[in-house]
Amino acid sequence: MSAVAARFPDGRLHLQHGPIDLIVEAFGAAAEVERAYEQAIERFADILPALVRELPTLRRPVGDAYPLLQGPVARRMAEAVWPHRAVYITPMAAVAGAVADEMLQALVRGRTLDKAYVNDGGDIALHLTPGHELRAGIFATALDGVARLTYDQPARGIATSGRGGRSFSLGIADSATVLAATAAAADAAATLIANAVNLDHPAIERRPARDLDPDSDLGDLLVTVAVGSLSGAAITEALDRGVVEVRRLRLCGLIEGAALSLNGQWRVDAPASLENVKSA
Repeated sequence: MSAVAARFPDGRLHLQHGPIDLIVEAFGAAAEVERAYEQAIERFADILPALVRELPTLRRPVGDAYPLLQGPVARRMAEAVWPHRAVYITPMAAVAGAVADEMLQALVRGRTLDKAYVNDGGDIALHLTPGHELRAGIFATALDGVARLTYDQPARGIATSGRGGRSFSLGIADSATVLAATAAAADAAATLIANAVNLDHPAIERRPARDLDPDSDLGDLLVTVAVGSLSGAAITEALDRGVVEVRRLRLCGLIEGAALSLNGQWRVDAPASLENVKSA
């Protein structure tokens, strides 16, 4: 299947190729927006083929040696996960964010735009100029809050992970939404924070990732497949563990903040850019 580009009735650009499904929107003079979309379409054609060529390396856990990768998206993935190499993580933990970052760069290169974003299944890369802002909804089971990003804030990436997402999770978070300097950095961190929202409990069912998907980069690691009834104390314990990881990553300068949810309860450790997020 070849890459497909289409326009929604409201003018947004839709790019799809295999598992990659992007929503792209740029704001500014009409001619500049059209040129930006042309650049994005041209760049998109090679994104998936380039990743497929390096899949064996991208699926390997990062160790002591920096991953030797060729493609620009693959290199973004390696850069995003490298700071987390002390735990089990593969470059695939940052794939959606890295694709969004690469496509945003192609979109804005040489163009004069007020603002723009690339949304890769909820992992979002943003471009902002002075006086402009973008808002992104934060979802667990419904719209639970808003991330408001302005030019003078450092975050240019948003990503969400959790057991209900597109990838497997070692933890039990319904969602972990992270703000970081890039979408790839947010994507990698969201994976680890969602994993940290966790505890040992008989109501939690886990299975080896390989049993669910023979090609999973998580191999024989136990991933969460179901979460039964948990007490309020258990939910609090799991969320508190996630907050510890959020604060560690903030102290390391790797993220700007995060909002975590589990069974309707929320924990927010972030600047004011995360607005109206539900809390217990």
